[in-house]
This record gives sequence, structure tokens and C-alpha cells, in this order.
Amino acid sequence: MSKKECIAMLLAGGQGSRLGALTSKIAKPAVSFGGKFRIIDFSLSNCANSGIDTVGVLTQYRPYLLNSYVGSGEAWDLDERGAGVSILPPYATQEGGSWYAGTADAVAQNIGYIKEHDPEYVLILSGDHLYRMDYRKMLKAHIEHNADLTISVMPVPWEEASRFGIITKDPEDDRILKFTEKPEKPDSNLASMGIYIFSTKLLIDALEEDALDPRSSHDFGKDIIPKLLEENRRLFCYEFHGFWKDVGTISSFHETSMDLLGENPEFDLFDKKFPIMSNVTTRPPHYIGPDARVEDCLISNGCKVFGSVRHSIISTDCVIDERAVVEDSVLLPGAHVKAGAHVARAILGENSTVEEGVKLGSVDVAKDTAVVGNDVVIGKGE
Repeated sequence: MSKKECIAMLLAGGQGSRLGALTSKIAKPAVSFGGKFRIIDFSLSNCANSGIDTVGVLTQYRPYLLNSYVGSGEAWDLDERGAGVSILPPYATQEGGSWYAGTADAVAQNIGYIKEHDPEYVLILSGDHLYRMDYRKMLKAHIEHNADLTISVMPVPWEEASRFGIITKDPEDDRILKFTEKPEKPDSNLASMGIYIFSTKLLIDALEEDALDPRSSHDFGKDIIPKLLEENRRLFCYEFHGFWKDVGTISSFHETSMDLLGENPEFDLFDKKFPIMSNVTTRPPHYIGPDARVEDCLISNGCKVFGSVRHSIISTDCVIDERAVVEDSVLLPGAHVKAGAHVARAILGENSTVEEGVKLGSVDVAKDTAVVGNDVVIGKGE
């Protein structure tokens, strides 16, 4: 097998409990987003657009849908000979087997995959963020700094900084001086994006050492990075300026979905220079009925709209019956809003149903977003 300059390890095993009912049956990276996409599409598309053709997808929680969706990677042009996407679930050995204990442990259990491809560098990603990034620019900075590890960072509002891993850097050369996981009183607002480029030998040595430490939680942010800083390794940051959102909570999922709408959205799904690709089977064109009203929406293939829809994202194969009203909402694939129902500021899970005449949610932003799980039917008595 020819030597690769850089391969990616994509962490996609998360349960995503903060997304509640939306992840009761599927892993967070497999949740539908933006009409015809799933959350993992954004990281896979970034890899494809950055020329990284070898991606290990580390799955764990309810992996079936994610595994079947990713398949060979053909939808993202990641199925070339000697490259492609590989699904890497936890596995048993003669010594036994266990679930991935943390982000570092997930990669550590797949050191064999890394060694097989023998790359000079390893890019480690999360499968549940929405952003466009050319990883080649980050890799170029890593090489120029002769870094052991480069962490992608971006400025966040100071009032939100305590939610992130915070980096303090040398203003002269971007070298990382300090890394603090979710500090109460942050001394910087540069947040780690959870995107790392390691020089391969250092990564393997660090993972093998961490695996033997019984006190470790086997996590990059909590264990690996602080240890490398203690050892005075060459750690640098790469500052990203662009749209980046963690869509791991109901409020951020809804808010970021709404950010896709409007004439000039901050994140443009229609950008042809850096396209977002997905593995969505061909569906018929959507149909808008003669009495339907549609305003400021993304309407996906296979949909039928007979009622009124405003400022919403309607995913593939949804149906909105006559006299039904949907506003400020996200309908995931196969959702059905029946005649006379009113859905406002809500997220309807895949193949869910809102029965005739039901009122669900509220346009009042002070109230929580209403969420209906996958395959759930909301009747008048609920």
C-alpha cells in the first residue's frame, strides 16, 4: 500500500444524549440536517474537498444506519483504489474487547489501521460539527511549524468561553502555552474546535502510553494534550475564521437550521466551489399543491406540500396536508403534518406524524423548541 501524507480519523460514535428524542434510535452524526444531509456529511465533504482520500470512521452507538449510509464512501468521491472510507467499530481480541472509553481510546484501538496506511500525519475530527474547512491549509501550517500537534481554534464570545477547551497562545508564533478544559475563569477566548493534526509517530507513542495509564480517562482534551504540554512538545494552534457550529443540543440544532435560510445565509448550502455531498438516494422532485403557500424554506426532494410553510426546513419525503401550517420548524425525513395541524418552532423526527388539528409548539422564543422523536405519532390527546 502506498504511503499517505495524511489520513483522517473521524470520531462518529457519540450517543448525542443532548439531542434527546432525535438520537434515541440513531447516533448523533447520522441525524438528518439541512433537508437532504446528515450531520456527518459536512466532515466527510471537508475531507473530500481537501484531498484527504482515506478516512476511518469510528462508530459505536447504534451504528447500523450510519454504517449503511456511509457505505464505501462513493457519495463523497472517497472510494478510490487504495483509499476510501472504513467503518471502525469497537472489536474483540484474544485479550477481550470493550467499548471505546474516550476519544483517545477510540483512536488507540485503531492504531493498526493507522500503521497499515503509514501516513506522515493524522487528522482527527469530530463527526457532529457544521463547517467548511480546507484541511490542507491547516496541514501546511503544521508542516511549516515542524509541529508535533496542531489544534484548530477559533475565537468565541467571552461569555461562552467556559463551555470549551480554551487555548492560550504565544502571539508571536502561535505556539500553545496553555490548554484548559472548560475553565471557570478563562484567560483567553480561543476555543479548541476538536480538530487535531498529529505527526504520526508522536500520536502513536502518546496513545500507547496513555492506554497503560489507569488514572487516565483516555480523552484528547483531558489527558493527551495536557500531557504533551507538560513534556514541552511542539504544540501549535491554527486559527480558523468562518462558520462553525456544534449542533449537539436541541437549541443549537434548531438555531443553526434556521441559519441556513434567507437570501444570504451565513452557511451557504449552494456553494459550488466547496460542495457539501450526501448519500441520498434519488427521489422524485418535490410537489407544491395549487393552494399551498411556501415562504423562505428549503424543500427537499420527495416532499408534497398542500398547506402553508414559512421559514422552515422540510427534509426528503415529508408531507404537509391541506390547511396545515408549519413555521420556524425543521421536519426530518418522512415527517407528516396532517390537515389543519399547526406546527411552530418545532423539530419533527424522522417518519413522525402530527395528527389532524393538533397544535404543536409556539412561536414564542422564550419557550423551548418542541421536539418529536422518530416514528412518534402526536395525537390530539398528547
